[in-house]
Amino acid sequence: MVSGPAGPASGGTDDASDRYRPGYELVAEQLLNYIAEQNLLPGDRLPTEKGLADILGATRNVTREAVKVLAAIGRLSVRRGAGIFVASSPGALGDDRLAHFQPTSMEHVLMLLDYRRLIESETARRAATLATPIEVRAIREAASTSLEAGTADDVETFARADALFHDAVGIAAHNVFLRSSVANIRSFAAQSDVLLFHGDVPGSLRIAGAQHLAIAEAIGSGDTESAVRLMAEHISTTQTQFERKIRDRLFNQPDHTTGPAVTPPAPEERQQTSAS
Repeated sequence: MVSGPAGPASGGTDDASDRYRPGYELVAEQLLNYIAEQNLLPGDRLPTEKGLADILGATRNVTREAVKVLAAIGRLSVRRGAGIFVASSPGALGDDRLAHFQPTSMEHVLMLLDYRRLIESETARRAATLATPIEVRAIREAASTSLEAGTADDVETFARADALFHDAVGIAAHNVFLRSSVANIRSFAAQSDVLLFHGDVPGSLRIAGAQHLAIAEAIGSGDTESAVRLMAEHISTTQTQFERKIRDRLFNQPDHTTGPAVTPPAPEERQQTSAS
C-alpha cells in the first residue's frame, strides 16, 4: 500500500520523476491505465473505491482524491448510491476508444497535437475562403483580446479569448464537424493541463496571442496558404512549449512526497487550457 505517490504507471511520464508528483496524480494515471487494460468503455462500472485502492496498491484516501480529479476532468462519473463509472467521451463525435486516452502519456499527447495540427490547419484554410465580414471581425477581436491578455499575463482572460478565437475560426469554416472536432481536441488537451500542470500554462501567452493575430489577418485577407502555414506553426509552437514544460516539471519541481495532498480542481476550472 502507498500513502504518498503510487508506483510507476505504464505509458506515463519518466519513472525517475515519480517521487516529485502528488500521490493522487500517479494513482489517477494508474487508474486510466487500468481502464484501458480492462478495455472498459463509457458506461462500464468500476470496482468500489476500496476495490480500486486494492487493485492499484494505493491507500483509500489517495484513491478517493484520484477519483475526484478524474471526475472533475470528465473521465469518470461518480453516482451517489450507484458507484463509479467510465464517463462518456466528450463531444458528439466522441468514440468509445477515446475513453482510453492517457493525458499524462507523451505518446498520446503528441498524437493529439498531430491530429489537432491536421484539423485546425484545414479549418483555417476553409475560414480564409469562406469567412463572412462579421466572422472575420469576431476572429480578429478574439485574437486581439488574447494578445492583450497574454501581454498582461492575464491567464483567465487569455483562456476565454483563446477559446473564442479557435471557436470563431471553426464557425468561419462553415463545417459543423470541423468545429466539433476542434472543441473535442481542446477538451482532451484540458485533461493534460489539469493532471500535469494543475492550472498552470505550459508556454508563453504573449507568443500565442501574437500567433492568433497573425492567423486572423491571414484569414481576413483570404490568404489560404498563409492561414494554413500559420495555424500549423501555432500548433507546433504549442507542442514545443508543452514538451519544454513537461521537462521543467519533471526535473525542477519541488518534492511533494511528504507534503499535503494537492486538492483536485473543481469541474469549472478544468477548461483553463494551455497557451494554444
